[in-house]
Amino acid sequence: MKKNHLTLIAAVLLIFAIGFFLRLGSAYVTGTPVEEKSFVLDENNLPYMYELDSYYNYRLTNNYLEHGYLGDVIIDGREWDMHSYYPPGVPLDYPPLIVYLTAFIYKFINLFTNIPLLVVCFWLSAFIAPLAGVVAYLFARRLTNEDGAVVAGILTVLAPFYFIRTVPGWFDTDIFIILFPLLVVWLFWEATINKNPRNSLILSALAGFFMFIFSIAWNGWQYYFYLMAFFGILWIIGCFVRGKPLKQFITVFLTFIGVTLFMVTVFTGILSLLKLLYGPLEFIKLTGTQSPWSPWPDVYLSVNELSKPTINGVISGVGFALFGGIFGLIWTLRVLLNDKLKKTYLKSMNLFLYIFLVLWTITGFLALFKGSRFIMIIIPPLAISTGIMVGLCVDYLDLLKNNKSSNRFLSIFRNKEYLVHVLALVVILIVIVPSVANVLKTLEMPPGADDNLWDSLEWINYNTPNNTVIFSNWPAGHLITAVANRSVSLDGRMAYLETVQYRGLDGAFPYGVKSPSTAREYWIDRAFYTSDENLSAGIFRMLATSGDMAYLTLEEYTGNTTRTAEILNNILGVDKAVAMDLMVNHYNLSQTQAEKVSSYTHPDNSTPYVIWTYTQMVDKGFWVFHFGDWDFEKNNGENFTYTFTGINREGDLITSTAGLNIDLKSGKATYKGQVPYCVIRSDGVTENKTYLNESSNFCVVILFDESQVVIIDKRFENSLFTKLVLESVNTTKFRSVYKNNSTAVWQSV
Repeated sequence: MKKNHLTLIAAVLLIFAIGFFLRLGSAYVTGTPVEEKSFVLDENNLPYMYELDSYYNYRLTNNYLEHGYLGDVIIDGREWDMHSYYPPGVPLDYPPLIVYLTAFIYKFINLFTNIPLLVVCFWLSAFIAPLAGVVAYLFARRLTNEDGAVVAGILTVLAPFYFIRTVPGWFDTDIFIILFPLLVVWLFWEATINKNPRNSLILSALAGFFMFIFSIAWNGWQYYFYLMAFFGILWIIGCFVRGKPLKQFITVFLTFIGVTLFMVTVFTGILSLLKLLYGPLEFIKLTGTQSPWSPWPDVYLSVNELSKPTINGVISGVGFALFGGIFGLIWTLRVLLNDKLKKTYLKSMNLFLYIFLVLWTITGFLALFKGSRFIMIIIPPLAISTGIMVGLCVDYLDLLKNNKSSNRFLSIFRNKEYLVHVLALVVILIVIVPSVANVLKTLEMPPGADDNLWDSLEWINYNTPNNTVIFSNWPAGHLITAVANRSVSLDGRMAYLETVQYRGLDGAFPYGVKSPSTAREYWIDRAFYTSDENLSAGIFRMLATSGDMAYLTLEEYTGNTTRTAEILNNILGVDKAVAMDLMVNHYNLSQTQAEKVSSYTHPDNSTPYVIWTYTQMVDKGFWVFHFGDWDFEKNNGENFTYTFTGINREGDLITSTAGLNIDLKSGKATYKGQVPYCVIRSDGVTENKTYLNESSNFCVVILFDESQVVIIDKRFENSLFTKLVLESVNTTKFRSVYKNNSTAVWQSV
């Protein structure tokens, strides 16, 4: 084999090995104390998934293996997910590539041995994610030397934000988000510069094919399609104005667009094409000042990855490539503007690709305003650009071997050429070593579940009717449906934002943007927020049995969301007769209208439900009260106190770095120098409450089992959230039917 072939193979193996073996650290739960590791390992002796959305993909894959399609059932020829957003469930709209790929690998492996599906799901990311680095290397290799190309590949697989979301135990579509864009852009660029018309056509068709594959891999593929379409049109206009030849590019561009649209339409349906065409119009609406569900509160505000990242967050997410990439773009432009330098150092690079990399980078930075998740978009162009920068550094250092300077320092490199290679290695290590150090720190994260969570959900699976609906907070929804095999009212897909752009075209969404919507988050949080347990029970009964129908129907009568919420809040906590009287005599609904609404709010045959609480819900407590106390007129939640922190205990003295001081023996307590209204001691069995200062506006809840303290507004001292989640005690309306150290299952009595 030729030397360059061996170099190519060695580089590919090196990049894959670095991406693969460094990711294996997540299987050892390095951030968990040794004595606690068994608690976060499942029956396969592997950590529970690090991201709970992984269990959604696991459930869909299990469905596909069991009955040949991703959904639970087929209704009128359409797959439906009956576990999510129940009732009525939702038509399944999810990119299936991760399911198809996992199912194929599972079937193939089990031809020779017996490996559980969950094990295959756990390890898949470790094998797929490094491929993005291989593609980045092959792409960059066409633009710069081997050193720069290897750096581009390594920085891609080690970009912290990408790395942490593609370790074993993170079974999600993130593994495709860098791989396919790099592949598509590379093939498209190669098609534009290939001198052979036939090969150019083949490459452009391949770019379109992989764009189609990307479309069944990630819902956000449309961003890239429109980025390339927009750039292509701009390039055509620019070439036309400058009098440059256009025939080859137009052929390549139209082939790419045509193949993409044809395959998307043929293999995923005409609706997918319409979704793509209507996407920009709906995107404009979604990026407005109000959410499409206004004045219902927008639950997406509580999603960390959809909040704007800080500068430090961007730096830590992209890694060295952030600075190296920006500097690389500047240096590349300098080289491109000089014909001699371009022919010497960047022979293949052209203005077309350079402008696209710049546009790609700018688009990525603009996307950051919509959330930290979009850090993933800026990683590929910056990694490629950093590789070019390193390649230029190495090329410039290589000049030292032939320098004719009389300077004693420079003459050393002329006589000892190996020193040039040492310097080049130093440059490469300066770029790569910090990336390795950064990703090793990220491996200290804890798994998303543990034995307590798993055991309690299995208890639900074996001890409740099949039609039981589970209420909890949305982050755990996918774990609940996968393990308990029961439907939830709300899960990680929440209001199904991805479907908003085409609901008007799809008969499966008769209420358009009104359902699925964020309204359910308000009602679930309202049930936890209130201290009126009859209202809480009424809300859960309504949602479990009729879903959105009560407020959808009532809003048709009132034409006002504020009025609708007011009526329901006043009738859900009373019996049916009183509710009917209120609607007819106080709110002026007709008898027929009141009967219709009451059939949804006070059904004759209600669906059974349970409430599942777990200690991590403490982290989301702020949003429970924020959304549960929503002001529909102001379209905002009120300000209130809700913080939590760890505590130190020495005998009867409890302190925290947040300024808490409590003497359990004397009963004295202060928080930041102020005496609280009350102190609630929670041991998970009984309630122990001491009132200290009537003029204060906050209470202190001590969670002894979790070594935490929660500071809450005194309005919430008797809320259902405080009772069930913080204190974990039975109430007059709700009793625990199962409980372990960190979870509980509650039923209405």
